Amino acid sequence: MTGKRGLIMGVANERSLAWGIAQQLHKAGAELGFTYPNDTMEKRVRPLAESLNATLIAPCDVTDDESLINCFQQVKQDWGRLDFVVHAIAYADKETLKNPFTQTTRGQFTQALDVSAYSFLAVAKEAAPLMAEGGSLLTLTYLGAQQVIPNYNLMGVAKAALEATTRYLADDLGQSGLRVNAISAGPVKTLAASAIGDFKKMLAHDAATAPLRRNIDQDDVGKAALYLLSDLASGVTGEIHYVDGGANISGAFNTDEA
Repeated sequence: MTGKRGLIMGVANERSLAWGIAQQLHKAGAELGFTYPNDTMEKRVRPLAESLNATLIAPCDVTDDESLINCFQQVKQDWGRLDFVVHAIAYADKETLKNPFTQTTRGQFTQALDVSAYSFLAVAKEAAPLMAEGGSLLTLTYLGAQQVIPNYNLMGVAKAALEATTRYLADDLGQSGLRVNAISAGPVKTLAASAIGDFKKMLAHDAATAPLRRNIDQDDVGKAALYLLSDLASGVTGEIHYVDGGANISGAFNTDEA
């Protein structure tokens, strides 16, 4: 990745999958920039970004079009071009993950789809003009987009929309030489995961049923992201790439290890 410049969007703390991705990209020689949504998050993101010698750290609220535009204008001003973007942004009101799905309000539904799915489209729209020489966009999803996962509820619907958005963006931007993919990661202890009820049971279930018989970690996701964002994946686009130890292929509980 030497000579390539990319933006990491969605780091919350050192446990974030986006942070694991950033570390692998940095090791591979990429020049990184980071965004943060507000002043509170800047206090968390800036020290991490600076530890990887980030040359661009910018505010970006993906729910605000003006903020998005200003962010990518800064990218254009500071860098002139962009080679890749990592979109690791999602949100659903914590109560919607606790309550039955039928209790989801219109406002909660709209907010979750806006932040978790539409934001990827909005980011791609601003990033594409800076990728005249080709580039790669990557987002993060989860198996709950494809199957019903207890306590995932509205976020599963939002991730389903994100996966569809990934495919349509891949088709729309492919003619411009841009690739768009998603990593469907297994459960990992992150700040976002803390909002999901019985998360420890999810970890135990995956470790018992996945072919690799273990949970995945930041490094697993980071290495897969490095591949998808690099020229090694030059012919790969529109894919939902599972990094879950193979858990997505398992249809039955492994009772010996449960």
